Amino acid sequence: MNATAAGNTTLAPATPATPAVPATPAAPAAANAEQIRFDTKIAVLLREDLETWQRLNVTAFLVSGLGTELPEVIGEPYEDADGVPCLPMFRQPVLVFEGTKETLKTAHARVLSRSLPRAVFTSDLFATGNDRDNRAAVRAVPTADLDLVGLALYGPKNAVDKVLKGARMHP
Repeated sequence: MNATAAGNTTLAPATPATPAVPATPAAPAAANAEQIRFDTKIAVLLREDLETWQRLNVTAFLVSGLGTELPEVIGEPYEDADGVPCLPMFRQPVLVFEGTKETLKTAHARVLSRSLPRAVFTSDLFATGNDRDNRAAVRAVPTADLDLVGLALYGPKNAVDKVLKGARMHP
């Protein structure tokens, strides 16, 4: 899945470096598919000062919330050529951005003002070890005082882009 710094969520077939080989029955059908454009966007915004393991952990936790509450973001189940099933995943790319603590705070205010579906991860959650304690840690802090380290959101492309203004694509 391709994503550019401009936030383009267009899926395009790969262009082979060598001459095309006729497709075999086992070859993916996606190579011949039309480009798919999405009018929605799934995005994660991470605070730039997180360690690598924290970035991965926060991203995984945040996107799990979107998939459970928004069934339209989930595609069909997968199956390999031997008929072994796999779980479905998001139907579109997830774009990951980073920004300062202030960028996150501003994005959070914007996502709230637009009433877009969102998930939050605060710095307090690094000290908890289970879902119950995670929820209690967030519940204990007023919205304006949340020490956000991550935010996931979903919505129309233009609305998500406005929420993320000032953030940059994660390297």
